[in-house]
Amino acid sequence: MTEPRLRVTEIFHSLQGETSRIGLPTVFVRLTGCPLRCGYCDTGYAFQGGRWMQIPEILAAVAGYAPRYVTVTGGEPLAQRDCPRLLAALCDAGYEVSLETSGALDIAGVDARVSRIVDIKTPGSGESGRNLWANLERLTPHDELKCVITDEADYRWAVEVLRERRLAERCPVVFSPAFGRLSARDLAEWILRDRLPVRMQVQLHKVLWGEEKGR
Repeated sequence: MTEPRLRVTEIFHSLQGETSRIGLPTVFVRLTGCPLRCGYCDTGYAFQGGRWMQIPEILAAVAGYAPRYVTVTGGEPLAQRDCPRLLAALCDAGYEVSLETSGALDIAGVDARVSRIVDIKTPGSGESGRNLWANLERLTPHDELKCVITDEADYRWAVEVLRERRLAERCPVVFSPAFGRLSARDLAEWILRDRLPVRMQVQLHKVLWGEEKGR
């Protein structure tokens, strides 16, 4: 049987800039391609290009950094059929693995050992119609839900979804301001005002390195 291949944009070592693992040294495997076009996307360079790599090649590249944490991201990693096999292989290798996914594609086939970081799309993203709402029923306390907020209308929309679907009872929820579009202070004050059970975060890697690619 032919060894499965995935198209990889980059593999790099950095600090985790988001989620509850923020600040932890992490190896990122960025897969190529994405069916969405969010208005605030900062990884458009991963929409095409990259190079084909077999899973053992990817594992060898990751092992070179001797990490504890590995994040598979994109683009939209689940757009590649063999992404679940890569995730399982990384878990088998002993890493603590997370997946950053838009939530537009089914997460049911992802190995249970993987922490699934599902990015629910707000109207301000331009892609809220792509949300696969069934994914929310599959989330566990091991997973996380992320919501990037572009303005106050987005915030109100996210709060309604949070409360109607009781998402904070299902898994940790993260609200983040869209970089360059919403003041982090404004979002923080709204969260405090409304006493939301969410984690407020800014993207650490952008605080440290700006919009530099590969961080």
